[in-house]
Amino acid sequence: MNAVSPVVKPVSQMRLAPGSTVSIQNVSWKEFESILQELGEKRSRRVAYSKSTLEIMVPLPEHEKSKDLISDIVKILLKIAGKSYEPF
Repeated sequence: MNAVSPVVKPVSQMRLAPGSTVSIQNVSWKEFESILQELGEKRSRRVAYSKSTLEIMVPLPEHEKSKDLISDIVKILLKIAGKSYEPF
């Protein structure tokens, strides 16, 4: 009988097309934190974790444009109100 070894690859090496989603079951919280650290803070992928399931989604480019527009509006409103903010 042959033993099956899991294939281990860094999540950062996954190549996903825009608009695609991948779900991975049985991920521990420690593994999730490690994956977040591996991907870094300036990542293009969206990462979610719930009930031991990791979900990675790559938004479509048109969704990123809306995000940037909303971000710019909020920055302008903060500047007008005289509030300081720290970019991520």
